[in-house]
Amino acid sequence: MAKPIIRRTTHQTYFFTEDLGNGIGLDMALIPGGEFMMGSPDTEEGRRENESPQHRVRVPTFFMGCYPITQAQWCDVSAFPKVKRILESNPSYFRGETRPVERVSWDDAVEFCDRLSRHTGRNYRLPSEAEWEYACRGETSTPFHFGETISTDLANYNGNNAYGRVIQDVYRDETTPIGYFGVANAFGLYEMHGNVWEWCMDHWHENYEGAPSDGTAWLSGDETISQVVRGGSWLNPPRSCRSALRYRYNQDYRIFDLGFRVACSTTSSPATDN
Repeated sequence: MAKPIIRRTTHQTYFFTEDLGNGIGLDMALIPGGEFMMGSPDTEEGRRENESPQHRVRVPTFFMGCYPITQAQWCDVSAFPKVKRILESNPSYFRGETRPVERVSWDDAVEFCDRLSRHTGRNYRLPSEAEWEYACRGETSTPFHFGETISTDLANYNGNNAYGRVIQDVYRDETTPIGYFGVANAFGLYEMHGNVWEWCMDHWHENYEGAPSDGTAWLSGDETISQVVRGGSWLNPPRSCRSALRYRYNQDYRIFDLGFRVACSTTSSPATDN
């Protein structure tokens, strides 16, 4: 079985840890502002038309969760006072405190962010689609932040499917705990490829014609429209885990490979050198 060439570099990252109580923390990495080409080139294996046209986007500095939200974090925040809707304390199919929470709808994820914001005084939210892709790429332009291909030594996806130089690999058929692979991108983010799909703030659009170029969420004003998800999951082939791959689900959709991670502005957020 062919193995990919893995880029291994050392970076200085900045983060803060939000104390959720009960010994549970939420690590937030500083994502430095910058410009990138959003979408995929015509030559990228597995690309879809909805990933075009490629366009330059400038993303301001923000913080993003180092990992998807875990079941322990979800359980803590679900006990905070309700803002708009009731949250189940542990909706996940694959149980484990350090596994990502799944089977949460877009509305559930927004409620989580609203409760966390009220509790901490910081503006927690879902990332915009542009923020998500910029953060995932970590200053790369390849299909994955690892490089041109991927391996199940690096990410949790359906290894029964081939991509690039990797012909076939492991299929775990379930989520893995956060930090399982121990590989972060240049911004200090883990598991941006695979494990669980991640909700974004944006409403779904069929392509990037007319998309914002400032990193903000692209909202249509129609609250019944489906929402963008990113990153692929343990259930999906590697082509669905590419940095540029985009998909959609209805707001109320819940399934065992669908979770999220949070973002927040840099205003009044402490950062520590790691």
